[in-house]
Amino acid sequence: MTNPQPGMTRIVAGESGKPKRRRGIEIALTAGLVLLISAGATVAAGVSRDSGNTAAAAEPDQAPAVELRLGYFGNITHGPALVGVSQGIIAKDLNGTKLSTQVFTAGPAAIEALNAGALDAAYIGPNPAINSFVQSKGESIRIIAGAAAGGAQLVVKPGITSAADLRGKTLSTPQLGGTQDVALRAWLQKEGHRASPDGSGDVAINPTDNAQTLKLFQDGKLDGAWLPEPWASRLVLQAGATVLVDERDLWDGSLTGKPGEFPTTVLIVNKTFAAEHPATVKALLRAHTESVDWLNNAPAAEKAAVLNAALKETAGAELKPDVIDRALRNIVFTVDPLAGTYRKLLQDGVDAGTTKPADLTGILDLTVLNSITGRHASAAGLGLD
Repeated sequence: MTNPQPGMTRIVAGESGKPKRRRGIEIALTAGLVLLISAGATVAAGVSRDSGNTAAAAEPDQAPAVELRLGYFGNITHGPALVGVSQGIIAKDLNGTKLSTQVFTAGPAAIEALNAGALDAAYIGPNPAINSFVQSKGESIRIIAGAAAGGAQLVVKPGITSAADLRGKTLSTPQLGGTQDVALRAWLQKEGHRASPDGSGDVAINPTDNAQTLKLFQDGKLDGAWLPEPWASRLVLQAGATVLVDERDLWDGSLTGKPGEFPTTVLIVNKTFAAEHPATVKALLRAHTESVDWLNNAPAAEKAAVLNAALKETAGAELKPDVIDRALRNIVFTVDPLAGTYRKLLQDGVDAGTTKPADLTGILDLTVLNSITGRHASAAGLGLD
C-alpha cells in the first residue's frame, strides 16, 4: 500500500468498527476537500460562538455527528484506542455515528491530518497536542482525557553507561517534535549536550520510524533511541539494547502527586467538532473510559491476546510474549491527563527548539470526562474541569 505521508497509514472503518484499508490517494483528496469544508465551518462557528467555547458550552440539543474520524497509533501506549476499536466499544457507544479510523506512527503526522480537517479526534502524545494548540493560538484542539502514562525509555548499545558516553553518538526518536523527541532533547540539554533540531550538536538525533529504528539498531547504524512501548522493549529484548534512562525516574510526582507518572498518550478533539457535536464527543469519552477500565481489569493473558490481535491488524505483526509483558509493566492506563505536567512539557519543547513560549490556558476541557467518571481529573488551571 502506498503510504500517503510520513507517519500515517490509512484505515477506514464502518459502523462495525472493523477497519478496511483504502488506497492512500484518498487521504490527499479527502483532506483537501474536508479542509475547504472545515474552513467554512470554522468561519460559521466563529460568527455564532466566541473562541473560548468548547463542548461543554455547546447547545445540548445538537444532533450527533454523521461520522467520527479517529486517529491513533499501533503502539501499546495507545491501548485504549486499540481495545476500543477492535472490541467494538467505540462503535457501540457512538450508536449510529459512523466510525472511520487512521493509524499513524508519530504524533506530528496525526496533528497535520487533524489540522487539515481529515480527523475529528485523535489519541496522541502531549507534546504534539501542545504544539498544535500553541501554533493555532488555541483554535485547533482540546485535550479531553488522558489515555496512558509512562512507557518511554532511552535504550542504547551495551557499553554506553552515562550521558557523557553519548557525545558524538547518533540517536533516534519517532518524529521531530514528538513527545519522545522533546523528552530526549530536553534531557540531553540538562546533561550538558547540544542537540539542535537541524541535526547539529554534540549528539545527532535522527527522527526515524519506529520499525526502521529497530532495524538500524540491529544493523549497528544507531547508538540508541528514546522510544515509546512496545519499541523500547523490542530493542531491549530483540536487539540487545540496555536502558540508559527510564523516563519514569525523571518525574518525582511534585507536579501531579503521582511519582513516576507522566503523560504519554492523551485524547484530543478538534475544537470546532467538539462545539458542534457534543453528544458525539460524550459518546467517544464514554467508550474511552470503558476501554481504559477494560485494560485495567482484564486478566493479563486476555489483555495481551486482545492487544496483540489489534496490533496485528494495525501494525502488521503481533508481539512476542516477553515483549508485550515487559511493555505492559511499564505503562499505566488512565483517563487522567496529568495536566500538572503540561507547563513543563511546553518548556521542554521551548528548550529543545521545537515550539515557542505560550499561554496554555484553555487547552483542556475535562467537564464531560468528569461527568462520566464521577471523579475529578484536574485541568491544573489550564482549562475546564
